[in-house]
Amino acid sequence: MLERIGITNFKAFGRQDLTLAPFTLLTGLNSSGKSTVLQALALLRQSYEAGVLEDGGESGLLLNGEFVQLGTGQDVRHEAYPKDDPDIGLTVLPVGLPDAPLTWRAAYGPEDDLLKLVAAPPTGTHLVRALPELFGPGFQYLKADRIVPDISYPRSHHAVVRRGFLGARGEHTANYLRVHQDEPVGTALRHPSTTSGTLLAQTDAWMQQLCPGVNLQAIGIDGTDTVRLSYGFGSGVNASNRYRPTNVGFGLTYALPVVVACLTARPGSLILLENPEAHLHPQGQTSLAYLATAAVAAGAQLVVETHSDHVLNGLRISVKNDRIPASATAVHFFRRSGQRGEAVSPRMGDDGMLSEWPRGFFDEWENSLDQLLD
Repeated sequence: MLERIGITNFKAFGRQDLTLAPFTLLTGLNSSGKSTVLQALALLRQSYEAGVLEDGGESGLLLNGEFVQLGTGQDVRHEAYPKDDPDIGLTVLPVGLPDAPLTWRAAYGPEDDLLKLVAAPPTGTHLVRALPELFGPGFQYLKADRIVPDISYPRSHHAVVRRGFLGARGEHTANYLRVHQDEPVGTALRHPSTTSGTLLAQTDAWMQQLCPGVNLQAIGIDGTDTVRLSYGFGSGVNASNRYRPTNVGFGLTYALPVVVACLTARPGSLILLENPEAHLHPQGQTSLAYLATAAVAAGAQLVVETHSDHVLNGLRISVKNDRIPASATAVHFFRRSGQRGEAVSPRMGDDGMLSEWPRGFFDEWENSLDQLLD
């Protein structure tokens, strides 16, 4: 499990160290550094998969690829970098190895999209053994711009069978369901409304928290490399026709990759989620927080970026109800101070209460209520 991340001269941060927990929640104002944290982890994974993260030869941080598209060096180096320390640096510390952080430093090139490494972990370091969550199987990164309702979705054996990957936009989710729909879901992740433990049944059960009565079907389209996703409502004699995603609410398809990513979590999985609450009503947002905490209880590590107080409160209630311990959480509130992003990190107690409530931290409801009552 990842315990800390250090970021130097990268995007919002000149220098920032953050504690990571089994459930890490990132929140705060727009353009304050939340996405920077997720992108730093995704950048390391992207560079590793491209084969350029090792020291020597054409090694470096690959800024544009499957997970992130960050531009060139001048787009990512922190604006107020110190003149005596111009390199971009990323450090990740695994749990239990306080003296063995893995650090990569890359030289700045304003027009470069591969920032060449000037320092890396010692030669011979086996990255998958050192950081299996980040570089091994079980990694998922779902960006904020996920799949939208469409007629069909791609069918890739390599993505869903060999890699077990949903796609950075969740574009392989429908095919993943088609291939793995009968596989069992871990006990900690199962919704109490159904006795069936299959992935499809559990996906239906959790999706019904977003839209009561909905059920899914994913089938391959003969003669093509695509998969058709459809929704139905009710069952038995009360079952509806099948509907295309384009004829059903936008939020269902947008949330589907998040649901499947959590349901397929395994011990050692690392799941990065951007705005899981997007296009969902408040009850659905809280339900996704419950599912995310269930994934943590199943042994996964989640880093979640959110603007939703319902997601935060779902996490707090889960702690209060002993679904996960308070020690398994980290909450970071980001804000800007001039050109720099900074983080305030309230601690969560066993009762779900937070040690502090910084100005701007989910306080707009109270601010609006004060004006209404004035």
